[in-house]
Amino acid sequence: MEEILTYTAFVDETLIASGSLETMLPVVKARFDGDTSALFLILEDQSGRQVDFDLRGAVDEVVARALPAPARTGPGRPKLGVVSREVSLLPRHWDWLEQQPNGASAALRRLVDEARKRDPGKERARLATAAAGRILSAMAGNLPGYEEASRALYAANRARFEELILDWPRDIRAYIQRRVEDAFSYAVTGAAPPGDAPPPKD
Repeated sequence: MEEILTYTAFVDETLIASGSLETMLPVVKARFDGDTSALFLILEDQSGRQVDFDLRGAVDEVVARALPAPARTGPGRPKLGVVSREVSLLPRHWDWLEQQPNGASAALRRLVDEARKRDPGKERARLATAAAGRILSAMAGNLPGYEEASRALYAANRARFEELILDWPRDIRAYIQRRVEDAFSYAVTGAAPPGDAPPPKD
């Protein structure tokens, strides 16, 4: 099952909206219309990446632009969500890939899928920690104790991390505490925290 992405929007140190695009964007749009000088910070919760949206026009237009394009229906090959990017390899790597069944792209996808399944707990810990690190950098890069807190995150030292963020602004601290939960849980147990879904089966 495809994961439903959620987003969280801040203005300065205040959390103003959180949820799916359909939930979060109307709140952000209303705030933008009331104050076009407001500085928004919007994060994709699962990856920790900062995202921007075109807030011009009516709210329905803003949401429609942000949502993924629907899969094509009717005759022809369905949309598979394939993303084309450049990959740099040595000649011997290309030679090996070109000899694999179904071509180089299929071989690369198979290798990635096998690596993801080999140690799902370790992979989840790595991804959760990387996402938490991005959130920490975006939200608290200028706050006192940021560098030490970042080191505590990557060392899975939860007690030290909580101590260092204790005096951070309330909304920022609360959001970061929620988003680092997976990183600390996976790092300690190698498994998902209670209620989390198991790794997807491809």
